[in-house]
Amino acid sequence: MAKITLSVIKADIGGFVGHSSVHPRLLERAKECMSKTELLEDYHVTHVGDDINLVMTHRHGTDYEPVHKLAWETFLSCTEVAKELKLYGAGQDLLSDAFSGNVKGMGPGVAEMEFEERKSEPVITFMADKTEPGAWNLPLYKIFADPFNTIGLVIDPKMHAGFRFEVHDLKENKRVFFDAPEELYDLLIFIGAPGRYCIKSIYSKTTGDIAAVSTTQKLNMLAGRYVGKDDPVCIVRCQSGLPAVGEALEPFANPHLVSGWMRGSHSGPLMPVSQKQSNPTRFDGPPRVIGLGFQIANGKLIGPQDFFADPSYDLAREKANKLANYLRSLGPFEPHRLHLDEMEYTTMPQVQEKLRDRFVSLEDDEAAVAKEE
Repeated sequence: MAKITLSVIKADIGGFVGHSSVHPRLLERAKECMSKTELLEDYHVTHVGDDINLVMTHRHGTDYEPVHKLAWETFLSCTEVAKELKLYGAGQDLLSDAFSGNVKGMGPGVAEMEFEERKSEPVITFMADKTEPGAWNLPLYKIFADPFNTIGLVIDPKMHAGFRFEVHDLKENKRVFFDAPEELYDLLIFIGAPGRYCIKSIYSKTTGDIAAVSTTQKLNMLAGRYVGKDDPVCIVRCQSGLPAVGEALEPFANPHLVSGWMRGSHSGPLMPVSQKQSNPTRFDGPPRVIGLGFQIANGKLIGPQDFFADPSYDLAREKANKLANYLRSLGPFEPHRLHLDEMEYTTMPQVQEKLRDRFVSLEDDEAAVAKEE
């Protein structure tokens, strides 16, 4: 039997209300579109915040044009409903009206992997809202390279050799590979700057099999700011020589700070929540992540299990709320507000132009004073 391909494609094509959620009619339309095709083995339609996520299995490999076109046409159809309901930002993640053969670079986020289905094939699809692809850097590092998180790196013979990380430079559109644990410090130099360098995929050094993949679409410069980088997804395969499900979930028990939140221009804690709690409202946040688990059986998606509905993540949510309180108290000051070169929305260029003539060189000013004396 042909290898199975797991594709997760997401897009924000209209918020209900504001940027907080997805209207049920959009999800219904998406399911209708998915049900009419014979391309797929199976599918699941869900959302996190105001993003629609299409989880699909098929046997056509990654970057398969008809599958990408199916997702694109589904989002276009949902956009029609969004416009009818006057939802906020209807179609905002669709940067063109014409499909060009692949949704990459056209607005939607894409995470895909192709693999031989094992005797038991558990996978987790992590989906986030109000943040960027670099949000996965720290969790993926802990899952696949930190023995304090993943004891399998120490005691599982199939994991002891470590993993290979593919890291993308989103601004220069380049990639580089690092082997862990040998090149761990070199890896951290780059992924510690998640606004630019993001983990795209991870492979087992023992088998060469793909273990994880995320959305890391190239950033597009538009009107002086980078766009097309929000609300990422990540797929992690688990067990049998790969991290256990519990090891893959553990990093989210301690919420870390990510970029995004209000207007994509603030730092905030990534709060693990159930799918039903994935509607960010406080200052359009704080950023949310859901984790849906599936068993893949002969190409079918058995599930999902909503992992972060577990009350053992209550303390993580409490900590995230306390962090949110502190950061909100800083208002427009960094580090709550992002650095100017990272902000999605900024009036700085306009203000600089308005005040251009009021800025005086300190050297010229000092020379003028000295001349008067």
